[in-house]
Amino acid sequence: MAYATANDGTELHYMTHGEGRDVVLIHGWPLSYAMWEYQIADLVEAGNRVTAYCRRGFGASGKPWSGYDYDTMTDDLAAVMNAAGVRGAALVGFSMGGGEVARYMSRHKGENVRAAVLVAAVPPFMLRTDDNPEGVDGQIFEDMKAGLRKDRPKFLTDFYQGFFGQGTEQGGVSAELLHDAVRVAMQASPKATLDCVDAFGWTDFRADMDAFDVPTLIIHGTGDQTVPPEASAERAATMIKGAELKTYDGAPHALINTHTEQFNADLIAFLKT
Repeated sequence: MAYATANDGTELHYMTHGEGRDVVLIHGWPLSYAMWEYQIADLVEAGNRVTAYCRRGFGASGKPWSGYDYDTMTDDLAAVMNAAGVRGAALVGFSMGGGEVARYMSRHKGENVRAAVLVAAVPPFMLRTDDNPEGVDGQIFEDMKAGLRKDRPKFLTDFYQGFFGQGTEQGGVSAELLHDAVRVAMQASPKATLDCVDAFGWTDFRADMDAFDVPTLIIHGTGDQTVPPEASAERAATMIKGAELKTYDGAPHALINTHTEQFNADLIAFLKT
């Protein structure tokens, strides 16, 4: 098992497979790099060198009590890239992971990044405010934290219904995959799981959007009940110069699982440009 060391000493578990141009996969909440299982083989076989890591507090990474803010977590990404010898990479961020992509482009000036991909991602700003009326009511995030504190396994089981689009025409995964997603999420620190709700719910990335100076692909499902596209992808596409927006009709948040072939093909095609 390979580890990078964060500025505060936290160990960050990562893995690298394949040869070719670098791709870094950044997972969503409340999962780990295990969520990329159905992408990694296709990416490697297409000639990419793929690095995936577990965010602090999740998976096999260290679980400190603090550091669950985007500045710290983006510095963690930089540590992983340095440890893995990543050069000229495409950063691919899913959901919460899109925040690390955005903050890395500004805080680290896009060092060693040649392209960016935002997948069902939270930027530019999730929270509804007077100057962000398309955002999500802040009470939703408070309710999420209350549910986690009361009964984390039940909350996660219920949360994944919308995450995977269970019962919708374009969504839905097997009961076994749902069960495994809960298992992966339960490996995370309870503190990290809670604090990251504040991180992705309250962090304003609008000032980071101008830092995207590389080819950028945005992929989002129109049926996403977790990160509404009107508050995220649609606005990011207008704020990032030259960004390409691909929407999957009716797809839920976890489109990498429900539309795997389409997503993998679109991602691989973009990475070849």
